Amino acid sequence: MRYFVVLFLLLVAFSQCKDNEVKQEVKATPQKTIKKKSETSTVKKEVPVEKETDTINKNNVVEFLTAYGKLNPETIVLFETRLGNIKIRLYKDTPLHRASFIFLTKTGYFSTTCFHRIVPGFIVQGGNSDLPITRKKRIKYNYRIPAEIKSYHKHNYGSLAAARQWEDNPKKVSSPFEFYMIQDKRGSHHLDGEHTIFGEIIEGLSTMEKIAKLEADNKEWPVKDVFIKASVVK
Repeated sequence: MRYFVVLFLLLVAFSQCKDNEVKQEVKATPQKTIKKKSETSTVKKEVPVEKETDTINKNNVVEFLTAYGKLNPETIVLFETRLGNIKIRLYKDTPLHRASFIFLTKTGYFSTTCFHRIVPGFIVQGGNSDLPITRKKRIKYNYRIPAEIKSYHKHNYGSLAAARQWEDNPKKVSSPFEFYMIQDKRGSHHLDGEHTIFGEIIEGLSTMEKIAKLEADNKEWPVKDVFIKASVVK
């Protein structure tokens, strides 16, 4: 009888330990979400509010961006971050990607985003965040850009290219919202011909290097966000 009592008590104790472990795991996720909201609430105040007169959608992408590009010929964009600035030159021979980047800069989209993925020795990726306004704008615009891949544009150090889905995307259409910069000084030429390269860093390579050295979580997202304040220079 004593044997069964001892066994019963051991089982109860083991069950309580397992319950405590599960509770700790459940609490860990909400804490990170709360931290994100706290960090980004200040950024919301800095997001430029501009009057939007756009009508872009997934059905009129080429027509809209072609017309928008003619009215907005700028090619230089400035990213201001807490780690320094990055100045980008957009290529004129990728007109749809250039126009889209200018459009999303002028309408304030990129100023709601951060550098959300870092892979040291490979890339620094930006154009997303966990802010509700970012998600709202992505749903609102909901378009993709036809590929403008040029054989003479290579994934060299400091190149700017468009991210895209690899599955079910034979035409290699680009996401307008997310971009990446090549941080590998040798280049990442295995990506040549796979993504549209539409610009390059002309100032601020040291800032990219600082971002690449940040601590990141298991999803390659920096532990401390690096938000972007984007503006068109000329």
